[in-house]
Amino acid sequence: MKKQSYLLLITIISALGGLLFGYDTGVINGAQFYLSKYFELSDGLKGWVVGSALLGCFVGAIIAGRLSIVMGRKKSLIISAILFAISAYGSGLPELFPETVTVLVIFRIIGGLGIGIASMNAPMYIAEISPESIRGKMVTYYQLAIVIGFFSVFLVTYFIGDNLSQAENISVGWRHMFWSELIPSLLFLALLFLVPKSPRWLCLKGKTDEALEVLEKIQNTDNAKQDIIKIKASIKSENSATEKINYFSKSILVIIVIGTVLSVLQQFTGINAVLYYGADIFEQALGFGEEDVLKQQILLAFVNVVFTLVAMYTVDRFGRKPLIYIGSVGMIMGFLLLGITLQQQAVGVLSLLGILIFIASFSLSMGPIVWVLLSEMFPNKIRSVAMSVAVAAQWAANYVVSQSFPIVVGSDVNNSSTWNGSLPYFIFIAFIILIIVVTYKFIPETKGKTLEEIETIWE
Repeated sequence: MKKQSYLLLITIISALGGLLFGYDTGVINGAQFYLSKYFELSDGLKGWVVGSALLGCFVGAIIAGRLSIVMGRKKSLIISAILFAISAYGSGLPELFPETVTVLVIFRIIGGLGIGIASMNAPMYIAEISPESIRGKMVTYYQLAIVIGFFSVFLVTYFIGDNLSQAENISVGWRHMFWSELIPSLLFLALLFLVPKSPRWLCLKGKTDEALEVLEKIQNTDNAKQDIIKIKASIKSENSATEKINYFSKSILVIIVIGTVLSVLQQFTGINAVLYYGADIFEQALGFGEEDVLKQQILLAFVNVVFTLVAMYTVDRFGRKPLIYIGSVGMIMGFLLLGITLQQQAVGVLSLLGILIFIASFSLSMGPIVWVLLSEMFPNKIRSVAMSVAVAAQWAANYVVSQSFPIVVGSDVNNSSTWNGSLPYFIFIAFIILIIVVTYKFIPETKGKTLEEIETIWE
């Protein structure tokens, strides 16, 4: 019981990287209305301020691979926590500093670097330290933390804004919203010093005795010794210590491509289009106005959390692939409801139901399961670099979807086509069908297997 509690503790601490991922992504949504008025931003400049963090996320994910190899997973997460704290303070710099839009964007990009590094290292660290029987559940804590972070920052920004007048919000309120991230950032930084280094990384560096000590803290001694033998055999067979890895060799490139495609398809489900631009649908469906945004977010967050919990407690029982299949069917049904009601100009409760079915299905499947698979499907010798590539591609896909969605909708509606704004959702359905095909043909079932046993599947 003591060992399980220790594993849960270090998993929760590591998952705080996901909470900050959600918090940092969400804080700009709460603050942008007021800072836009403070800086008198044009629509184009507002889009740059809001989306600039994605540039940092992309770069952060790319450098995270090398950082993880050289410094380790733990120290990489410490660096991400420091970047979160710097971004939180700098984004709300007091007026005595010569703050400009450029300064704000720089600090938002710094925060993005932290997100990129954490989004690669946190789930990978959790996977590398968890026993195979509960690894899926443990990694899913990361996705749960993202959801909780996104919801909690909305509540924080709501209550900060609600207690100030509009003039005060425009002057200082948005700064307090950014500064609120200092609390979870500094907590994450402090708690990271309590977690051990990844046993897989320690073995890669030849520190097997230290790796065994870590494993013995989270499982019984016999299992720990067996894991060390498997890890050492995997490393020895790969000759990773002496042989330079050719990432463009067919055997390695194929694995990286499969993982990257799966990662990109997570974004091509349209999840962020729904989260970023769903307010208009809510307004049409139930008459929600600006004053009812909290109701909208509570509803989405509740569904998100509940079905992420369902995934957490079923991923190691049912397996990864079955959840993707079930979730994909649900996402298709949700978007069919939404798309058809939009196309028929019959937006209402069915449209809302379609959104909620989609959110529930995503939270059950592609939301958490992609992080589980990415953290465990790559062999030891290439895990850091391969996951870095896959996560960077995911952030690039996020940017493409976020920027193209309003353009496609606007073009559709303005051209008076028969789609009536529904076209993007049918495009997303096509990508979700592709997810089913890719999962069936190329994704291995990893339930109940050690990370070293998963390597033999690829062989």
